[in-house]
Amino acid sequence: MKEKREKLLFELKEHVPFAALATFVAVSVVMFLVYFMEKGVSEDVFHLFHFLHVIVSGMVTAGIFYKWKPSFSLSMAVGISGAVIIGSISDIIFPYLGWNLLGTEIHFHLPLIEETLPVLSMALFGSILGVTTKITKYPHFLHVFLSVFASIFYLLAFAAVFSLSYFLGAFFVVFVAVIIPCCLSDIIFPFFFFHSEKEKCVDTQR
Repeated sequence: MKEKREKLLFELKEHVPFAALATFVAVSVVMFLVYFMEKGVSEDVFHLFHFLHVIVSGMVTAGIFYKWKPSFSLSMAVGISGAVIIGSISDIIFPYLGWNLLGTEIHFHLPLIEETLPVLSMALFGSILGVTTKITKYPHFLHVFLSVFASIFYLLAFAAVFSLSYFLGAFFVVFVAVIIPCCLSDIIFPFFFFHSEKEKCVDTQR
């Protein structure tokens, strides 16, 4: 448990600067689109980014697990569960709770319940890609960006009120919604399934 705790702290420390930068870029882009280009954000836009996030999350989680323990069935189970559960926490639950803490009304919409088959299909597709390609480094960075945009698009699509003054709060809400679940999903979640130091990574360079 001590080793796993140290791993979690190390990964959080490594990802904080990148997650903060990604969140700042995403919030700035969205602020520009909404207030200068006057572009709205619909539920369909959120769904697009959420589904893409689930695909990439499943790809990274299953890929990392398969590198350490090359079992197709176990990798599928870990990849799908990690992508669906932690993806929902990152994109919906954390933003929803954060917005409520700020005293802002927001509608709770959970695709896992309301669009179960598409969400599970995306997670399955991503997990298969992860196991077959075992490419995890670059999809992880893409995962963070997709998670950032999915989280902020959830706020824009389902919040009752969203003005320019809310963007500072959005930055902190989205940052927390991304940094913890993304590290859990891509690295810590599969890592906790390993029981022995003898379970060596079969391909750590891709």
